[in-house]
Amino acid sequence: MPRGDKSKYTDKQDRQAGHIEESYEKRGVSHDEAERRAWATVNKKSGGGKQSGSGRAKDQGHESAHPSDKRSAAAKKGWVTRRQKAK
Repeated sequence: MPRGDKSKYTDKQDRQAGHIEESYEKRGVSHDEAERRAWATVNKKSGGGKQSGSGRAKDQGHESAHPSDKRSAAAKKGWVTRRQKAK
């Protein structure tokens, strides 16, 4: 598959890239750059084109694009909570 050939992607991946590309273009990014970013995003989320062989149906298990911090707001600010005082 030559570089830039999109024939090895699923219909879903193609639709996702199209929606992402439209979003970038609405924000003023050029068409070529929006297309490049869209396919890079699809590749990051799904691992590339159609997957074959063992493990194809498994969940990808990718973390979200914006992982949340597991600490509470109080812990982030360095406050001591009532529960910590009681110990």
